[in-house]
Amino acid sequence: MKFATRVVQAGLVTDKSTGAISTPIYQTATFRHPALGQSTGFDYSRTQNPTRKAVEEAVANLEEGHAGFAFASGMAAITAILMLYRPGDHIILTEDCYGGTYRILDQLFTQLGLAATFVDTANLEEVRSAIRANTRAILVETPTNPLMKIADIRSIVSIARENFSHPLDIIVDNTFLSPYFQRPLTLGADMVIHSGSKYLSGHNDVVCGIVVTGKPCLSERIGFIQNATGSILGPQDSWLLLRGLKTLALRMREHQENAAKVANWLKKHPHVTAVYYPGLPEHPGKDIQEAQASGYGGMLSFAIDHPGLPQQILRKVKVFQFAESLGGVESLITFPSVQTHADMPYEMRKRLGINECLLRVSVGIEDADDLIADLEQALSK
Repeated sequence: MKFATRVVQAGLVTDKSTGAISTPIYQTATFRHPALGQSTGFDYSRTQNPTRKAVEEAVANLEEGHAGFAFASGMAAITAILMLYRPGDHIILTEDCYGGTYRILDQLFTQLGLAATFVDTANLEEVRSAIRANTRAILVETPTNPLMKIADIRSIVSIARENFSHPLDIIVDNTFLSPYFQRPLTLGADMVIHSGSKYLSGHNDVVCGIVVTGKPCLSERIGFIQNATGSILGPQDSWLLLRGLKTLALRMREHQENAAKVANWLKKHPHVTAVYYPGLPEHPGKDIQEAQASGYGGMLSFAIDHPGLPQQILRKVKVFQFAESLGGVESLITFPSVQTHADMPYEMRKRLGINECLLRVSVGIEDADDLIADLEQALSK
């Protein structure tokens, strides 16, 4: 079956006894055992819950992975992956990454003995040069947040498989594109992360995280960490995620169509100095994007010519909502340097271009003409 069919069929008739089209919300903490030494497969909802199982299996199927795991947030999912590694291990990460990912490494896991190096993962030589004898993993965002840089997943996998004494895990944060546009496991990656709060759920009404593993040994380890730490997605939120997932194909097509129109309008505006959107012909890495993904997504960033304009824009927008997060049906606009990436050191933000003139946009599924008109009035002095 094609993707659009598989995503609609997600969680269909999981309750065989009733034939319910929608997966029920199993709002229960515990399950009765048939007899001593026997189990229905469900014992306690921290370990497994039928509603959570349905959405975990659905996302694993869409990513073409071995197993899926639903966590209480995207940061809980990243935490679970980082717990695979031990003090003294070294991890390479995308430097232009979500600020929360930077924060958890810089302020927590490095104190627990992990070493981290942030590099431009769009530059393969930087990736190769950063590898040490104790490197255990490379965590990649592509497109990056918020500058939309494109990392060549296949080439990074190839670098990781070179003559090292041990294999390196390749982890890809696929939040921006979703499995509708990109499936990193099919390109050789070992694990995929999603902030499921974003495109997977799609309605700004649930906080969740997803890990999809590509092989049984990783599934066993992530499953152990999920159960041991208990950072699980509850049944109500699992059901919301499953329901949102069913319209993923429709939403992603509309997000992309609108984003392309907004990006093309922005690059002609006299106050806009740069537009970062992978679908623009001049975007660096567009050829790589087209080789490893089937689309460009609904996220873009743009820079303006005066540091006083962001406050005006954020104050004047009416259709766009000034809010953090992304991936919902509503269009959102945010100011990365003081919001999503505020925990990055100033010098690092300055070097990357995450400055007082950069705004990030999550383009929703409203009418594109209304979105453009809103930006036009907000940008006018």
